[in-house]
Amino acid sequence: MKNRIGIRIEDKNEWERRVPIVPVDAAALIRDRGVEFSIQPMANRAFSDSEYNNTGVKIDPALTDCSIVIGIKEMPEAFFEHGKTYIFFSHVIKGQKHNLPMLQKLIDLECNLLDYEKITDDKGIRLVFFGNEAGKAGMIDSLWALGQRLKKKKIDNPFIGIHQATGYRGLSDAETAIAQVGNEIRSKGVPDVLHPLTFGFAGYGNVSKGAQAILELLPVIEITPEELLHPGPDTFKSKNHVYKIVFREEHMAEPVSDDAVFELQDYYHHPEKYRSSFAKYVPHLTVLMNCIFWNYNYPRLVTKNLVIEMYTNSDPKLVVIGDISIDIEGAIQVSVKVTNCGNPVYVYDVDLMAPFDGVVGNGPVILAVDNLPCELPRDSSTRFSSTLRDYIPNLAEADFSVDFDKLDLIPPLKRAMIVYHGNLTPDYKYIQSYIDEFNSTHIL
Repeated sequence: MKNRIGIRIEDKNEWERRVPIVPVDAAALIRDRGVEFSIQPMANRAFSDSEYNNTGVKIDPALTDCSIVIGIKEMPEAFFEHGKTYIFFSHVIKGQKHNLPMLQKLIDLECNLLDYEKITDDKGIRLVFFGNEAGKAGMIDSLWALGQRLKKKKIDNPFIGIHQATGYRGLSDAETAIAQVGNEIRSKGVPDVLHPLTFGFAGYGNVSKGAQAILELLPVIEITPEELLHPGPDTFKSKNHVYKIVFREEHMAEPVSDDAVFELQDYYHHPEKYRSSFAKYVPHLTVLMNCIFWNYNYPRLVTKNLVIEMYTNSDPKLVVIGDISIDIEGAIQVSVKVTNCGNPVYVYDVDLMAPFDGVVGNGPVILAVDNLPCELPRDSSTRFSSTLRDYIPNLAEADFSVDFDKLDLIPPLKRAMIVYHGNLTPDYKYIQSYIDEFNSTHIL
């Protein structure tokens, strides 16, 4: 007997309207693979209840008889039921304290937990993700923020008419609007006060590729980091283009030892042997898009001291930091709080060393929305579902009553199993230390 799969509502915040499986993919799985689905009704979901009901998905507020429940964001502890399987972005693999009570509840109820973030190939490459859409939404919002900040400074600019991603019906409308701005830049050029208009991308993965795809709707000339620092006579010749620079790890960090050379794998495994070398590029950028994976072992890209130095008694080139990766006081140390779709940006004011919502203040505008793909809910859901759908039949047919070593899941799914029968699986036993530390200071 196949496992019935339930699709849960998204209720973490008012802007979350995404779904893990869209109606057209549910219909194909029902028709071709005999998968059974139920879905909880939700008024503002990107795809309506009727769109699902018309495909044969059962509308069921309680998800009765669903042994597997899939969603996007974290689920509340009260929702979990004994022995069921849950699949969502759990945000527990770094020992995130705010989600440890949720994880403990899953353990106590002897549940199974799979995390999309850990559905990977044998090289550790993620297979199911929203990164591309996060990059696109982040770039749209950053162009909007650029236009609004320059407008407040009474600088006429071609970006004033761009909206935040939530202001468009979908990605296609946003792309059309930005392409029109591109035509304006081609014909009229950028104002002298903004030339050269430079966009830096820290990172080159799926998030960065999504952001770059939006920027490419403008007339773009790509230059190297070295050319940014040492431009030739023709490097910034055209005012009818904007300039793109992509930074890789070797541009962001350098060995602490003067006689060592940068080695990528050594940097990944021993980041303590490296220091940041990114500060020299920042003053030459108009917009910086942070698209890297980062943890606290790695050197920062932008420090508070750098921003204070740049903005004290001067009007630097840097206007916007689109922190798509958003680690609080992490790679971008002036990203001091998370924002949301309704209030997406703030200025880190160097005079008061504090954030102020909006685009006014003595410091860079920071975009720090932590769920950017929900600003393009239909587009991002469709792309996500197009990948996830391939794993649904294996989940529907799996026997979750057997021991973990006998569980017949394909390797990408089995690698994503964090909790099984209420126990941390071998690859995730390390999380127990975070739980124990949390338990020592909190009552779970």
